[in-house]
Amino acid sequence: MLPIASLSRDEARRLEGLLFDLDDTLLDHGRLTETAYSALFRLREAGLALYVVTGRPSPWVRLLTRIAPISGGVAENGAVAWTADGRLIDAAEGEQRELRRSRTLDLVDAVRRAFPDLEPADDAHERLTDFTFDIGERKRVSAERVERVAAFVRDRGGNVHTSSVHLHVSFDAADKASGVIALLSATRSLDPTAARTRYAFIGDSENDAACFAAFPLSIGVANLRGRPTLTPRFKTSFPRGQGFAEAARVLAAFRS
Repeated sequence: MLPIASLSRDEARRLEGLLFDLDDTLLDHGRLTETAYSALFRLREAGLALYVVTGRPSPWVRLLTRIAPISGGVAENGAVAWTADGRLIDAAEGEQRELRRSRTLDLVDAVRRAFPDLEPADDAHERLTDFTFDIGERKRVSAERVERVAAFVRDRGGNVHTSSVHLHVSFDAADKASGVIALLSATRSLDPTAARTRYAFIGDSENDAACFAAFPLSIGVANLRGRPTLTPRFKTSFPRGQGFAEAARVLAAFRS
């Protein structure tokens, strides 16, 4: 990975927007600092459209579209999205969504019987499409234990996404990359190729792997963890919100 300072001016100027993860990328252990929040405004002033791309539940993204200078966002690892004007985008609606939700809860019951020490995340009840277990937010779960749970879920036909704080269980096939590309198509009329080349992505963990692979201009903050299939091209020298602000300074300076 190259230091973010080596990003070229031409690449920065070609961008139309920045896609960013929340936990341990914009946020510091769940907290939004003044430095990171200010960086969002500097990026917008530099002419970049901003979209959050997170595993957090749908209401988080809906709120962020109201209080932050962003154009929309993807929640629950790509399964649903919110536009800036308050429109929910869910590819699985009505009976299909209810069926997936019921199957997910049945699978979660099986997981909890097999792994009784696992604890639900404190935002699990806010979710539309998945269920989350706490593996690093308030309770630390070993990587070996997480992999055993993930294998258990996959053996039963479920899908798993792992972030720095949560293990997500669902029957949705979407990931962060497919979700945000669909959102950009709906809100910006961009085809997948245009979306991938005109937007950059910054993140920190395994559930960001699809975006690291999909977007040629990808950035990892210094606390990058896990085993993404393809590592980001660039890396900040600072972790979490400070790293996000570092990347924002580089992008904004090249676009001034």
